[in-house]
Amino acid sequence: MVLESLISPKNAIQRPLVVFVLGFAYASLALFLSSWVFRDQASLVLVFLTVLALVPLFMQFMDSEEMANMTLGSEGAVLRQHAKVIGTFIALFLGMSIAYGFWFVALSNGPTLFSIQSHTIAALRSGVTGNAVASGMYFVILVNNLKVLMFCILFSFLYGAGSIFILTWNASVIGVALGKFYQQGVSGFVSTGSGAVTAYASAAGMSAVRYFIHGIPEITAYFIGGLAGGVLSAAIIKMHWEQKQMDKVLLDSSNLIIIAAVVLALAAFIETFVTPMLV
Repeated sequence: MVLESLISPKNAIQRPLVVFVLGFAYASLALFLSSWVFRDQASLVLVFLTVLALVPLFMQFMDSEEMANMTLGSEGAVLRQHAKVIGTFIALFLGMSIAYGFWFVALSNGPTLFSIQSHTIAALRSGVTGNAVASGMYFVILVNNLKVLMFCILFSFLYGAGSIFILTWNASVIGVALGKFYQQGVSGFVSTGSGAVTAYASAAGMSAVRYFIHGIPEITAYFIGGLAGGVLSAAIIKMHWEQKQMDKVLLDSSNLIIIAAVVLALAAFIETFVTPMLV
């Protein structure tokens, strides 16, 4: 009850920096509780505990966005309202990702706490060979991302806030990937004779470029998809069965899904063709 009442949807939209800090705090608290109480299963429990803190806020957002369909006059106005919420979700995601990455690097048992995430990263890398810039790799990445989008929509529709689990899990995986890349970067800069401050700053910048340039639009698409499923789920729960009401909800959800797919196509292009040239 304490965590879920720290911020309201209205305040969250107006204060993205506070949302970022809360994302960092929620993830950090979940990590320490899981490592203390469920040490052997901490890799997954930390995700579940983070999700538990986020579900009430996410559900309030789904209700408010579904209500926007009923009260706002045009689809353009509804989409502009959605954009504010998506920005809030991105701030939350960045806070969680950076928290997971920070503690992976800062804690001596970081690799143990994030063992399943590390295994997931290794499995993903094994599936990407030296053809990372080939056009065929673009479609592999895009198809995989579209599958994740489909699950975000489905989980939000079936469970209301179900997509927040997938997104929090992705935050933990990206956080660990950031931490690993940061450690490698620091070692590389130090080996070339760079000072400690230069090595740390350069490695942090390279890590952000490596994962956030394509990661932010990719996660944005997943949040848009989760919003589409959540809005439709909220409308059904509230029994808004009138033809006019349901038409507005279906139009809004369809537009969100199309936008999410387009953003994913852009994110896959950046990941395949742009990011390898930068890092």
